Amino acid sequence: TIWLTGLPRSGKSTVAYELERKLFEAGSNCCVLDGENARLGFSKDLGFSADDRDENIRRAAEVASLLNDAGMICICAFVSPYQISRRQTREILGAQRYMEVYLSAPVEACRQRDAELYALADSGEISEFSGVTAPYEKPQTADLTIPTHEIDLEESTERIIALLRAKGIIG
Repeated sequence: TIWLTGLPRSGKSTVAYELERKLFEAGSNCCVLDGENARLGFSKDLGFSADDRDENIRRAAEVASLLNDAGMICICAFVSPYQISRRQTREILGAQRYMEVYLSAPVEACRQRDAELYALADSGEISEFSGVTAPYEKPQTADLTIPTHEIDLEESTERIIALLRAKGIIG
């Protein structure tokens, strides 16, 4: 499982779907679990409190584990703002099947990508917004950090593919 974490609009979904396309074209069985889509499906009963966020991440990790068991590479794109949730995800999946990738775009860059969304968070219309009205704990032990505000999509996905090759996950 490749777990993409970062602030809202740091590029998680964009990177996830481009990585999926490249891996699929190279012959890998893979799929994306996207945080926004999870909120429309298996986590639609959850809010955005710390406990609900933890439960959302736990559910996603369990689904990713099932997909890994079926022989698929799972690319997860979730804000996953808390270190403890990411640590629990690593435990659910097993350290050998978990690769954490931090998309490190700062909040200013994310605001530029979606000024309207961040304005809603600033005004309080969206509560519990990671990095604005709720915490986002930067990863301390990410396998890879990608500054998506400094490099393009092609380079971002190539860095992940290079790490997958280095770990012997793909040829």
